[in-house]
Amino acid sequence: MEEFAGSNVMVVGGSRGIGAAIVTAFAKAGASVRFTYSGSRAAAEALAEKTGATAIQSDAGNRDEVIATVREAGPLDVLVFNAGVAVLGDPLEIEPDVIDHLIDVNVRGPYYASVEAARKMPEGGRIIVIGSINGDRVAFPGFAAYSMSKSALQGMARGLARDFGSRGITVNIIQPGPTDTDMNPADGELAGMVTGAMAIQRYGTAEDVASLALYLAGPHASGITGAMHTIDGGYGA
Repeated sequence: MEEFAGSNVMVVGGSRGIGAAIVTAFAKAGASVRFTYSGSRAAAEALAEKTGATAIQSDAGNRDEVIATVREAGPLDVLVFNAGVAVLGDPLEIEPDVIDHLIDVNVRGPYYASVEAARKMPEGGRIIVIGSINGDRVAFPGFAAYSMSKSALQGMARGLARDFGSRGITVNIIQPGPTDTDMNPADGELAGMVTGAMAIQRYGTAEDVASLALYLAGPHASGITGAMHTIDGGYGA
């Protein structure tokens, strides 16, 4: 089924992991998809060839690039902001520039992309941002800055949902828990710690998250906005 045939979709941060799964899902559903990447040129080109999507090199932590990239995409029916960086460690030792970059990508990026997309977005458009269960729960030391950035998205979504609601534009956050990606592989060093805290003791998949994004972008989710959608195997239960 080509549920999104004729739809113009942009995925910011789409070359790998969850982003690539979202690009693939929307392309299979018939959408015209653009996605951005920063350093993963080979992965981006391979994904573009596989899906027919258009790859655009753009730095999600650069405000002007984010705004220009979204603006140049024209009126978007769906914006998915997936780009993100994780900085973990002792806050007494992490360099300030590293934290500033995290905030640029994880907070400023989705805010400016969402606002720019909304300028030309048609009635009933969809804005979806990939957050994290760490916006709700900080289970281990070293997550302070990362969790702060993901909690900030919650306030952003609630506020923008109010701002854009009169036009039927929805704004939602997807909050994955442990998900098998390059950043946090199911056989990685964190796996043993986190799976024990999950009700369903296995990592989720990027395709799980992509399926939720498709639902939130579809017609059955027109009344869902300003909400956090956790998909974490019960990690935060």
